[in-house]
Amino acid sequence: MAEPEREQRPLLEVEQSVTSIPEDHEATCWGCGLRLVFTSYSPIYKCGWCGAITQSNQTTRKPDSIWFSHWRCLRDRFFVTVLILFMLFVICGGVWAVYPTVFKISNFCGIFHCMVTAVLALFTITSYCLASFKSAGAPTNIRWGSYPMVGKRDLENYTFCTYCNKPKPPRAHHCRSCKMCVVDMDHHCPFIGNCVGASNHQVFVIFLISVVISCSYAAGMTIYASYQIWPSVDFPNLASNRHSMSFWKILLEIFATVAGSAFFLSARGLVLVYLAFASLSVNAGIGVLLYQQLSYIYEGNTYLNHLSSPNPLHGERGLQNIVRFFGCRYPISRVLLRYSNTGKLQDNSGTGSKLL
Repeated sequence: MAEPEREQRPLLEVEQSVTSIPEDHEATCWGCGLRLVFTSYSPIYKCGWCGAITQSNQTTRKPDSIWFSHWRCLRDRFFVTVLILFMLFVICGGVWAVYPTVFKISNFCGIFHCMVTAVLALFTITSYCLASFKSAGAPTNIRWGSYPMVGKRDLENYTFCTYCNKPKPPRAHHCRSCKMCVVDMDHHCPFIGNCVGASNHQVFVIFLISVVISCSYAAGMTIYASYQIWPSVDFPNLASNRHSMSFWKILLEIFATVAGSAFFLSARGLVLVYLAFASLSVNAGIGVLLYQQLSYIYEGNTYLNHLSSPNPLHGERGLQNIVRFFGCRYPISRVLLRYSNTGKLQDNSGTGSKLL
């Protein structure tokens, strides 16, 4: 009888070591309310039932102060007002300053210029209003907090937003300016007074494209009209001392002579010069932003997700992401995807030859 007792004692010790769990390794899931038990302590854990992700060291954050909220609201309104006034000035001032020059060419050129300006202005303002007033992508209401209501994998990869005190879906971020979580949030743009998210990202990119096209057209027309009404410029010093002057002195002489002739411009000419420089400057800035947006879309990512994780989140990078983003029709998407797949096959064949 002594030998069986010796064999049972270590088994009892093993059973006691398995069932005795420290209190630090027990937690409650915020998504379904179930009690979770872990073999080791972890600050971040995932529920095996609902799939919600919990950060045990995450504390409840205080709401922003009233002054901070007012400052963000005033900032957005200021930028929106400046942008609207600039667009109206470019449209009205461009038509007023350019139409005498184009109507001197022919009535057809004048009418064509007015029609193109009206179409571009209407398209730009419409896309701006849609990007500004359309919801950026609020998360859908979902049941949480109690096991009978939350089903299997209903909160897969959801986290808890301490600002909203609500579940936050994957690829969503909380905007402190809009005071809400935004799905696929790219950034908060003060010039539209709204976030750029899943619902208005496409309209925002279309607005950027329309601004680039409109500013390019405005810059071309204002430069052409400025050249037509610019006073005649003479370079007497260049004609006599051109061979003895250095390259930089020649450029300085040309710049000083042209700048001096600008004092003889009329009010219409000054408006044309300002519109030309303003259109070129805005076109350069918006062009860089548009290139950045398209590059992130090509990679299947957003700006905020790129900062947190540079790797693509929607799969492989390629033109299929741009096709999916703009929702192109089947013939266009078929051509673009075929071109993208051809490039991938060439890259794979090149890497294969190197390996051989």
